[in-house]
Amino acid sequence: MLLVGLTGSIGMGKSTVAEMFRKLGIPVYDADAEIHKLYAKGGAGVEPIREAFPDAVPEDYVDRQRLSKLVLGNDAEIERLEKVIHPLLSSGRAAFFEKAEKEGHSLVVLDIPLIFETGGEDRVHKIVVVSAPAPVQRERVLARPEMTAEKFEAILARQVDDAVKREKADFVIDTHCSMEETFEQVKKLVEQLKDA
Repeated sequence: MLLVGLTGSIGMGKSTVAEMFRKLGIPVYDADAEIHKLYAKGGAGVEPIREAFPDAVPEDYVDRQRLSKLVLGNDAEIERLEKVIHPLLSSGRAAFFEKAEKEGHSLVVLDIPLIFETGGEDRVHKIVVVSAPAPVQRERVLARPEMTAEKFEAILARQVDDAVKREKADFVIDTHCSMEETFEQVKKLVEQLKDA
């Protein structure tokens, strides 16, 4: 089974591209969605995070805004959070692979925003980077609710630069175009990957 890592900096359109892979019948493991499940009421991450960051768990779920305020811009605290979350994510990933294999898929996509930042590029066969020009990225991100220029800069500071990501990528999907044009790029890429 070919493991394709899908990544891209904030605001580049990675989630949109992941959805396009799904439309084409390719299973997509979404690390962010898995984290949401871990943080939700009854999620496996609630108690371990309560233990590490009590202020982030006001009730029986992890308050992402509070957690973000506690860790953003603090490398030591981010590392502490990752030590709690990463082992929980790996068991979900194993179940995803097992299901895809049983269903006979020869190709799966792992949507991992911080693949380069966490050394995850060694765990996939190919890397696809979703990219757009910096001004487009900034405009997209600052249009999000709850987003500030300061928060955007703090997030960017933790991410590998887009130019470096493109350089390290096996494939680049440009999202500074229409949805149709982006989808065409994804379709061509899937054909290429299936032929590989």
